[in-house]
Amino acid sequence: MLQEMSAEDLFSDFYKQWIAVYKEGAVRAVTLRKYMLALAWIEKLAPELRLKEVDRIAYQSLLNEYAKEHEKQTTTDFHHLLKGAILDAVDEGLVPRDPTRKAIIKGKAPRPKKTKYLNQFELHKLLASLELGQDIGWEWFILLVAKTGLRFSEALAVTPADFDFTRQTLSISKTWDYKNGGGFVPTKNRSSMRKVQIDWQLIVQFSVLIKGLPEDEPLFVKPGQKVYNSTVNDVLTRTCQNAGVPVISIHGLRHTHASLLLFAGVSIASVAKRLGHATMNTTEKTYLHIIQELENKDVDLVMRSLTSLV
Repeated sequence: MLQEMSAEDLFSDFYKQWIAVYKEGAVRAVTLRKYMLALAWIEKLAPELRLKEVDRIAYQSLLNEYAKEHEKQTTTDFHHLLKGAILDAVDEGLVPRDPTRKAIIKGKAPRPKKTKYLNQFELHKLLASLELGQDIGWEWFILLVAKTGLRFSEALAVTPADFDFTRQTLSISKTWDYKNGGGFVPTKNRSSMRKVQIDWQLIVQFSVLIKGLPEDEPLFVKPGQKVYNSTVNDVLTRTCQNAGVPVISIHGLRHTHASLLLFAGVSIASVAKRLGHATMNTTEKTYLHIIQELENKDVDLVMRSLTSLV
């Protein structure tokens, strides 16, 4: 299809075909939606832009218009979503030269960052305030995520069969497609398929809780039920407020879990494996501020150790 296009065609039409050829069926649904959203912005900001007109000035102008409504990081992501298609257009001879070279990324000032994770004392207060009944509810979901660091979709997909109480593990081999009406789907990546070690207290609690439940049905999603991230976050918000701790999201519980492990001295490699990160680089990037803080503590420890040798 791309070979049938000419330099006279609209950039938005080329980008739409490029997505169909290279991305549909090759990337996850959530990633495909990002490309489609980028297409919508091209159609909005540069509806008349033709391939032959995509030079450095035109491309920079497009980025600048996008940056008026978005933060710098979001503009960077937009740039990366477009760049692959544009370079292919250059290879096809539809765009004369690479217009993305030396592009300047601008953007609105970032909004004040919300609290992403709790400290150990705050987490203890939060978990102590949970109303854990005999029936499975979102309070149990919050406890599970806090103690395992699972992603939201991973925790939704947990079934009784995933627990191995003898080996004290929880198998993560699937996720719940809550954004598209439900159902089991593959994990985010191969590294996300893992066995997470769980503590004895969680074992005792869930061994009683799941007794007699269907082995292969999700614990937290009833048949035909639609689950929204916002619904569970609302429950967590009320719980945080009742406990008198900063309000965080379900994903913030995952950050909390990882942060506490790092502060406890668990290696980055082990934390990355437990979280299901594809590489340690992801873990290092996400928790750079904590790692830097730990490095500062290590320097102090080294200096004290050397001083004691005198």
